Amino acid sequence: MEKIDWKKELKHLYQASAREVMQVEVPAMNYLMVDGQGDPNTSQEYADAVAALFATAYSLKFMVKKGALAIDYGVMPLEGLWWAKDMSKFSPDDKSNWLWTAMIAQPPFITREMVDTAIAAVAKKKNPAAISRLRFEAYTEGRCAQIMHIGPFSEEGPAIEKLHHFIQASGHKRHGKHHEIYLSDISKAAPAKWKTLIRQPMSPSER
Repeated sequence: MEKIDWKKELKHLYQASAREVMQVEVPAMNYLMVDGQGDPNTSQEYADAVAALFATAYSLKFMVKKGALAIDYGVMPLEGLWWAKDMSKFSPDDKSNWLWTAMIAQPPFITREMVDTAIAAVAKKKNPAAISRLRFEAYTEGRCAQIMHIGPFSEEGPAIEKLHHFIQASGHKRHGKHHEIYLSDISKAAPAKWKTLIRQPMSPSER
């Protein structure tokens, strides 16, 4: 049986320094996605989205492992896009108006038909609350800046500020959505050791 560590193969997209900002080119990738709104720390909607995503991601993993492809691969980490209708009000101090897309990247051999089959199986077996809102979609970011934050989510501020300063200093401007990739199991790791890759798409500033 073939074994694939897709995160390792894409390590430049899932690893970064906590000291220096780096630039990456992020290609189009396929994701399981669920959209929602509200503070992720208190929102049942967000918890439901995460539950549906992981249930479907693991259903796909075992489907591929036991099926004709016979590939054993690791489920990718949870990721999140974060924004607000009025970005001037997008503040970590008040997350009640945040809009988000919770998502998990899928290997390139995962097809829409496979996802449909997995969703149906999860709906029949567990029927998580957000399963009807889950979709399979490509997402492209292109040129991005990223940095690793180590510690609680509430202490991301300096890393985000450093990221934004780098974008401006390099002659670019921010565009697209604030992107975070959660590399630690927060149910097991101490908050001081949580690893979150913070990414922001950017484009050349108009002169």
